[in-house]
Amino acid sequence: MFKLNRIGMDITVVYLFILLLLVSAPSLVNQLTSSDSAGTVMSLPFFLIYFFIFSYLPLTIAVFIYISLLSYAGTGIAKLLRRKIRFSILWKLNAYTTTIPFILYSIIAFFFSITDAFLVLFILYSFIFMFKMITVYPKRKKRP
Repeated sequence: MFKLNRIGMDITVVYLFILLLLVSAPSLVNQLTSSDSAGTVMSLPFFLIYFFIFSYLPLTIAVFIYISLLSYAGTGIAKLLRRKIRFSILWKLNAYTTTIPFILYSIIAFFFSITDAFLVLFILYSFIFMFKMITVYPKRKKRP
């Protein structure tokens, strides 16, 4: 966790974009192979632009908002526990906690249809790890 903290925010954001591209791959393949989707009507370049605008971009925005809200809640928990962890550190660490759920989702989505229950498990997984990260950070020194 402390080694991940030394990684720059720019690398973290690029990592998240690549990870989200991996997550959206099953949907892209499904739309390209389905007989009643836009992938069969449009040419490939137009379909890729369409997919980027209406699938990848909203997914990216939703994940960034989710990570931000989770990190914001984490700063409140950190203040209650009197820990020395800031929003930017929590945001970066929460972005890295999404790796395992996203990879699992990508693998499972190629073979099965996934319900919203996976989303609840994903949120719970991230929250548990965020709480663990907060409790590992050292406490603030008491001011006289």
